[in-house]
Amino acid sequence: MRFDIRSDKDRIGITQEILTALSQQRLSLAAVEMHLYHTFVQLDENTTATLDELKATLLNIANVTEIIEIDLLPGERRSQHLDAVLSKLQDPILDIDSGGHILLANSASAALLGQDKASLQGLSLTQFVDRPLQSLLPETPTTIDLNCAGQSFLADITPVFSYNRGEKSITGSVLLLQSLRRLGQQISAVSHTPTDNITSLIGSSEVMQVLLKNTQRFSQLDMPVLIQGETGTGKELLAHVLHDNGSRGKAPFMAINCAALPENLLESELFGYAPGAFSGARKSGKPGLFELADGGSILLDEIGEMSTYLQAKLLRFLQEYSFRRIGGEKEISVNVRIISATHRDLLTMVEEKLFREDLFYRLNVLNLQVPALRQRRADIPALSKHFTTRAAEQVNRPTPQISESGMDMLMSYNWPGNIRELQNVLFRSVAMSDDAVLEQHHIPIDLNPDSHTDSTSEQSFDSWKAAQEDFEKNLLESLYPRYSSSRKLAQRLSVSHNTIAIKLKKYGITLE
Repeated sequence: MRFDIRSDKDRIGITQEILTALSQQRLSLAAVEMHLYHTFVQLDENTTATLDELKATLLNIANVTEIIEIDLLPGERRSQHLDAVLSKLQDPILDIDSGGHILLANSASAALLGQDKASLQGLSLTQFVDRPLQSLLPETPTTIDLNCAGQSFLADITPVFSYNRGEKSITGSVLLLQSLRRLGQQISAVSHTPTDNITSLIGSSEVMQVLLKNTQRFSQLDMPVLIQGETGTGKELLAHVLHDNGSRGKAPFMAINCAALPENLLESELFGYAPGAFSGARKSGKPGLFELADGGSILLDEIGEMSTYLQAKLLRFLQEYSFRRIGGEKEISVNVRIISATHRDLLTMVEEKLFREDLFYRLNVLNLQVPALRQRRADIPALSKHFTTRAAEQVNRPTPQISESGMDMLMSYNWPGNIRELQNVLFRSVAMSDDAVLEQHHIPIDLNPDSHTDSTSEQSFDSWKAAQEDFEKNLLESLYPRYSSSRKLAQRLSVSHNTIAIKLKKYGITLE
């Protein structure tokens, strides 16, 4: 039984008098809380006392005005509310003292550690984690990588301090354990495009219908998929569809462009690194994309650009789906679906010893060939309508129509940049025109891209250098939109990336 003993004055000794009166009546107390004008008492469960008996005992004490029975002490009520809040959090939270003993654990922690919350109190946290006690009691808030109950987490640790006679000491800490899988889901949710589904693959042509049918079928098969097609055909969108429509649809989806990063950086992004693996590395280490994608899928875009060293490391990973972080000793196992994409002819690269044959067959279990836009010209009208509508929404103007001659122009162009080039061309057309109908002159494409070479011979230049610069500029303006990066353009022209970067900057050429 619990009672609220109220008084009209906060005087010295009133609580002592109340406790003395209860003791004289041989009433055993289980808990006492004191607040301004209130003394809360909880009688031992074996103690029998009625409200009337308590009033007869206590109302004779000076300044005691009222005694009422209550269901919970204020501390119990606060504890219940705090427990309700913590139980709503999906991440485990643990409060420990300076000896590492668990003071408080939420429902997620109890589920993780396989015990109820009451049983966890008093147990040492170090028996569940792979970190020493000192690392769990930092002097400043920090984040570390740890393994708890066989699972990998990023632990946000907030120290708790006490102050005694001006001296500050650590009395414990609060740990928030963020699951790498949940962290991957959050990253994936932020970067996920809601339109990345099967309906976003526009096309009624026969070749496109075959692709859609195979994509839908492959999404139900939990095997590696190799997507091949020219730059700009929508290979990454296809990878999203494979993931979203399969059994892993609610799990993380991670993507990385193997051509965009140097070998050492790509390795750390994929596999992560252990604390102190190299100079400049985070002290807490870093999880790689394979860990973050655990339970879901990972897209290795432009897999044909991966170095032979990383090809060998990826092959080893695909054999057991386990790896070690850079500089780490612990073997980490994950469950991910590998989707790879490339515009390169990997079979030819295998013959030329530029790509590992054993890796090729590991990746090419299921295969999707994405047609170039010129191979599905019947889809250009529907794609054009879609892109003009989206462009009009972005620039906040009514959606223009495309004239018959304009559509004929779109249909006759070769589209070396495929769907990405079509999208960019139509966006520029919509953004630069206020007319309700897009005519040929509104659409910035050249049906004869080599025509500038004829006119060049008829032009007069002040010097050989000026003519050379004019040729360089025209060449870069023609080729740059067809490649997704200056690095790929440099490979195409067999020059250094630095040379291309300097030339693009010199002539003010950018991808719009």
